[in-house]
Amino acid sequence: MLRLRLAILALLGFLLTSPSAFAAEGGDVNVMEAIASAGMIGYLIIGMSMVGGALIIEHFTSIKREKLAPPELIDEVEELFGEANYQEALELCEAEPTFFTNVVAAGIRKLGTNFQAIEKSVEEMEDAESVKLHQKIGWLSLIAGIGPMMGLFGTVTGMVGAFATIGNSKGGVEPSEFAADISMALMTTVLGLTVAIPTQAFYAFFRNRVTMVTLETGAIVEDLFERFRNAD
Repeated sequence: MLRLRLAILALLGFLLTSPSAFAAEGGDVNVMEAIASAGMIGYLIIGMSMVGGALIIEHFTSIKREKLAPPELIDEVEELFGEANYQEALELCEAEPTFFTNVVAAGIRKLGTNFQAIEKSVEEMEDAESVKLHQKIGWLSLIAGIGPMMGLFGTVTGMVGAFATIGNSKGGVEPSEFAADISMALMTTVLGLTVAIPTQAFYAFFRNRVTMVTLETGAIVEDLFERFRNAD
């Protein structure tokens, strides 16, 4: 729980203070002015950062061992298996859908067939549940990939505007005339990287967590159904 709180605070602090940190280097430029210089593209990137932050917080609460394979449910199912009360175990799994119970329920439904059929059903459900989790965290990877691309789009747009201003100038051109375009080019790059770097890091973190929980849960389920290996 402490690690969760620290991670959330670090995330929010990074997302909220990073633009101001860059803006502060300009002296009296405030955060809103710096963000406004990025134009519509900058606001879109900030919107993506909010979505990414919300996803990260949600994943911290839902993608963990206690949620995907609750210890109390594991104990109850193991106890019911020990009593050979498989129907009640199935009803419990259906009433409490989680990664663990969905996989166990798939195996219980194949009881009465050969062990290979049970094993295949369990493996297929494990794969299906794992795919769901990877799809869930995949949005973070998408945001991490789109962020720099949008930043690059803003950079190119700003540079095109700057050169257009220079090209349309009849005589000498003052830096202030194309400063807004240059500011947009630089700020969108900053915002894109600000979103992409932490989002990609959190995606890797959750991907590893999904892998670990999947392996641990698979081992527990395998032990549950091992008793049926020689029952054919």
